[in-house]
Amino acid sequence: MTTVDATITAQTLEELAAQLPEGAVITDPVKMEAYRWDRANDPDAGMPLAVVRATCTEDVQAAVRFAAATNTPVVPRGAGSGLSGGSTAQNGAIVLSVERMKEIRIDPITLTAVAQPGAINAEVKAAAAEHGLWYPPDPASFEFCSIGGNIATNAGGLCCVKYGVTTDYVLGMKVVLSDGRLVTLGGPRLKDVAGLSLTKLFVGSEGTLGIITEVTLRLIHVKRNPSTLVATFRTLEDATSAVLGITGRLRPSMLEFMDRPTINAVEDETRMGLDREAAAMLIVQSDEPAGYAQHEIEIIAEACTSNNATECYHTDDPDEGQAFIAARRIAIPAVEKKGTILLEDCGVPLPELGRLVEGIEEISRNREVLVAVMAHAGDGNTHPLVVFDPTDDAARERAHIAYGEIIDLAVSLGGTITGEHGVGRLKRPWLGDYLGPDVLELNHRIKNALDPQGILNPGTVFEVQEGR
Repeated sequence: MTTVDATITAQTLEELAAQLPEGAVITDPVKMEAYRWDRANDPDAGMPLAVVRATCTEDVQAAVRFAAATNTPVVPRGAGSGLSGGSTAQNGAIVLSVERMKEIRIDPITLTAVAQPGAINAEVKAAAAEHGLWYPPDPASFEFCSIGGNIATNAGGLCCVKYGVTTDYVLGMKVVLSDGRLVTLGGPRLKDVAGLSLTKLFVGSEGTLGIITEVTLRLIHVKRNPSTLVATFRTLEDATSAVLGITGRLRPSMLEFMDRPTINAVEDETRMGLDREAAAMLIVQSDEPAGYAQHEIEIIAEACTSNNATECYHTDDPDEGQAFIAARRIAIPAVEKKGTILLEDCGVPLPELGRLVEGIEEISRNREVLVAVMAHAGDGNTHPLVVFDPTDDAARERAHIAYGEIIDLAVSLGGTITGEHGVGRLKRPWLGDYLGPDVLELNHRIKNALDPQGILNPGTVFEVQEGR
């Protein structure tokens, strides 16, 4: 693979290129353009010094050793599907892409998958399915988001109300540290409490502590075909009250929410006959065995009808149920067609869900800006999308004000500034107030201990500290 001894630290890009496969280092500005943004489209994205497209752990180590020796920032990047600016390129940095690291191995005996970070979530699911197994974490973007990115942000998704989020399925990993050393954490063991839980520390760290080059994931046996219920409501209050009525009695395998602007954006795309006048719609599933699934659906239907559902429809047909799930999955792309968006990812304790979505509606009216809300309602994680005309400066200003007010509202209700998309660069200004000075200082201590030069994704999640 290499033309020189890989243990020799490269001091120039030419020396680095000599240690990597042909074409792995890109310096052409035109070719680097595609690596400057993730889906957040951060307007402050810079022009990197180079893009390194790694194919293996050794490639990542060579690039990080070069970065450490030359004090060059490193921005790790997977599929570029992030929604918080976590892989925004920086001037003079190396964008270290793991998109070509896509190997997947399934062990049906230990019920694990060993995957490289560039593997797509859907590819891991498909590989597991060949053995009658399932990888549950289920972001709406599962068809194009990478496992590395999922781990970087501790992604959730539509199934997490019952099955949990990414961290619940990460058993181990290989991580390249900021000096180029490789460490192995955890492994294919369901129980392992030796030492501090470093594996979990790296989940959700957004590339600020190390670069993950391999991960061991827990799998479960394939789930049963679900029953699906769809209900519509005249008011947001009725819909969120129904959510509490459902979660107070059972744990469905999916409980999703869309408000009127989202319903209309999806209907514009699908023409599937969604009720454009409804204030909100719930999509709920039960994947329990047939007899008990029917019992759960009856409880769910009762919670909806007792909270004034205008329509309550149930199907056991998997294709029909999947059509509603597909409609929910395309909600963000559908809303994106209405204008430029500022994408929120705030969550609150379930009892406060109603106050959050009703407060967002009020902010939308007061600021005269369209806000479309979709939510993983079963766990209180909402995704408000603030939509504006990028050619209208006044509209842009109102949108940014609304964005901040929504974050402040969520925090005031005991919520969080991000549930699954990560802090990235876009929500960094709110992190300090959210965490408080003591917890923020503890975060900085950990960051400084693992990245003393401050070269790993600087400015993402944490403000760059003076002197680093």
